[in-house]
Parts: sequence; structure tokens; C-alpha cells
Amino acid sequence: MARWILISWIANAIALAVTAWILSGMSFHGSVGAVFVSAAIFGVLNTILKPIMRLLTLPLAVVTLGLAWFFVSLMMIWLTDVLVKDFTVSGFWTYVWATVVIWAVNLVLDTTLRPRRARN
Repeated sequence: MARWILISWIANAIALAVTAWILSGMSFHGSVGAVFVSAAIFGVLNTILKPIMRLLTLPLAVVTLGLAWFFVSLMMIWLTDVLVKDFTVSGFWTYVWATVVIWAVNLVLDTTLRPRRARN
């Protein structure tokens, strides 16, 4: 369990750092510590708050064919921005692109880090 939490924390740090490197509107103001603090906060928000928000927005997600859940993910980045002093995201479109980039980086990390299931 502790190993999974550590891997998840590092994966979040990588995803956030890569996103800040790609998007000029996202910054950690040169602080490596802010990357890891942001990753920890982002991970906690995604683990605890995101499932609750997805459940609450389920009817809206059905009507919008899942688009509402994109905005739930965007909100996790916004909350991380609000809670971490040295982490800033500038503008709505930066939030949108940050959500897309973080998703893509996490997809790559998940496929490379997840143990392979035995094929029958």
C-alpha cells in the first residue's frame, strides 16, 4: 500500500512538472518543493474529492456524454492551484490544456508502471 502511494505521488509530480514545462501559463516558480507539495495535494484531491464529485455530477455527465467529468478533473487542478502557494495556473484555457496534458502523461505513466496481467 505504501509503495503504491509513493508511486502515485511521484507519477503526479511527473505529470504536473511535465505539464508546467509544456504550458507557459502553469508555473511552480522554480520551486521543486512546490512540485511535490502540489503532487501530494493533487493526489489527495483525486483520491477523496474527485470520486464524490463524479458521483454528484453523474446525472449531468449522462446528459453531457461525460463532458461534465472533464470539468471535475479541471476543478482538481484549480483546487490545487488555490491550496498551494507556489503553484499557479493562469487562465481558463491553461486549465483546459493542463487537464488534457495531465491526462495524457498519466495515461503513459499508467501503461508503463502498471504491472502486466498474465495473458491466457
